[in-house]
Amino acid sequence: MPSPFDQSTYQVRLEWGVGGLERLAPADIVVVVDVLRFSSSVSAAVASGTTVSLADAVSWSRNGAAVAARAGDAVVLLGSLRNAAAVARAVTAVQERNQARTSVAVIAAGEADAGGAVRFAVEDQLGAGAIVAALTDLGIDHTSPDAAVAAEGFRALKRALRHLIGASGSARELADGVAATERMLSSGVVPSTAAQAAEVDALDVVPVLRDGSFVPFA
Repeated sequence: MPSPFDQSTYQVRLEWGVGGLERLAPADIVVVVDVLRFSSSVSAAVASGTTVSLADAVSWSRNGAAVAARAGDAVVLLGSLRNAAAVARAVTAVQERNQARTSVAVIAAGEADAGGAVRFAVEDQLGAGAIVAALTDLGIDHTSPDAAVAAEGFRALKRALRHLIGASGSARELADGVAATERMLSSGVVPSTAAQAAEVDALDVVPVLRDGSFVPFA
């Protein structure tokens, strides 16, 4: 049965984590937004020619990779502040290939605690908002209230991104920890810094999940 919270009447939807993905109606495209560091780091790795397997990604990201692994038959793209405009163009390309309106679930990964509960992460709210705003600029603007609020928040706070992300709890946690960094380096991925993650549209590459690995969307 349809749910009041599945956002099925909207083309562009927004939710949080694996639970949010499951609450939404099935979508043609799932955009996973895990700004620190999953989406930003994998995008940089793919841009440099590195293929990143989902199995490797899961070992150092319990949030974004988990969402990607549960997306079913949808086209899975990785999005962040660094490639927001490129993600919007990729969505448009998929829609043109389908020759039909294409539904998009933007999933902000959030931060998971040791028990798996997902909490709000300001960097993922901003990253999701950047992608929704870029979609709107390309005319894909039938957005749910959740998505619209994120987009307008991004627009209003765009000049303060570096400060907001650098001061976030996630950035402070990364500065204090080394285990995830070591796992990423061992799999050939150089982790992005908080400052790099705050750079809007620094990359044109969009990682897409194909046969268990992230490769450039084309």
